Order: sequence, then C-alpha cells, then structure tokens
Amino acid sequence: MSDEKAAAPKAEMKKSRYGPYTEAVIEHFRNPRNQGEIPDADATGKVGSPICGDELHLFLKVGTNAAGQPFIEDIKVQSFGCAAAVATGSMITEMAKGRTLADALKLGRKDVAAALGGLPVQKIHCSLLSTDALHEAIYDYYKKHGIAIPPELEKLHQAIQKGTAIARIKQEQDVNYCAVPGLAPPEKKEQTSS
Repeated sequence: MSDEKAAAPKAEMKKSRYGPYTEAVIEHFRNPRNQGEIPDADATGKVGSPICGDELHLFLKVGTNAAGQPFIEDIKVQSFGCAAAVATGSMITEMAKGRTLADALKLGRKDVAAALGGLPVQKIHCSLLSTDALHEAIYDYYKKHGIAIPPELEKLHQAIQKGTAIARIKQEQDVNYCAVPGLAPPEKKEQTSS
C-alpha cells in the first residue's frame, strides 16, 4: 500500500479552462465510469467524510485468475459529493479493474490524483476517500472469505474507522472546514488568569 500520509503529488497540474480542475477531472465528473451497484457483490467498501458530505461506496465482484489469485472482475461505484469525489471514484474503478486484490492494495491517493492530472490541494482528501473505499472493500472480501488480513491492511482499516469517528465528532461541532478552500480551524487561545 502506498504511504497514505505522504504529501500531495508535486507534479504540476495541467491548466484547464475549468479553473482548479484538470480536463481529466471534468471528464470523469461529467462521464463517470463504472457507476452503479453490484447487487450480488462479493465485497463492499463504504467510506465518507461527514464534514464535507463526500461519500463513496464501492462494490466488487471477485474472480480467480489463472494463477489462482483473487482479482477484481467487476467494480462499481456510487459517488456522492463534489466533482473531485465523483472523478476520483470513477478513476479508482478504472485503475483497480482487472488487478489482483494484492496489487489493488498498492494503489494510493497519489496514484489516483496523478492519473487525473492532479487535484487542488483542498480536494486531495477525495482521492483518499477513493483509495480508502477500495481498501475497505478488499478488507471486507478477505474477512467474508476467511482470508488472513495482512497486518498493513488491518492497520489501515482501523485508521479509516477511527478517522470516520473523528470526522463525525467534528461534524457535531457544526464546522465545515473541508468545504471552504483555505479555511483552517481557528487556533485556540490560551486563557490567562487575571
């Protein structure tokens, strides 16, 4: 798995007529690939950021290749959110389809962002949602089929679950930092005793 804590891709974004979004982001937003649901999916991955409202649901149909390895035979996505969330959900399906589960686990947010020609800094979290959804779907498959869960995947699963809980707490504080570019939480001022 790629280091999910690594900095955003430093590759220069291609300028487009769509402001901060590349032509590829807009193309995937307007014409998302592999949209929908797989009713008899072998595994699902559902992640979201209650702070900004973005949510991704991935559905996997898993087959076995000639080498006997499980691979992503079909993948569908339901994306709820901004243009970047829809585009990254679409892109992750194209990148993961046909890969073995072990190979798909190596896909990271930088891979998704790079495949789209870059994302604005305030939208990098959307690429993280797409890879988190994929990793959660693979985790779900391993768990349902009694396959030993690699320690790195277990650690990532726990972090995703913890992150979702933290985001829900922030939502309860009625603060939406994610949706406002350049807005950061206010610094807490120390109270001095008088």
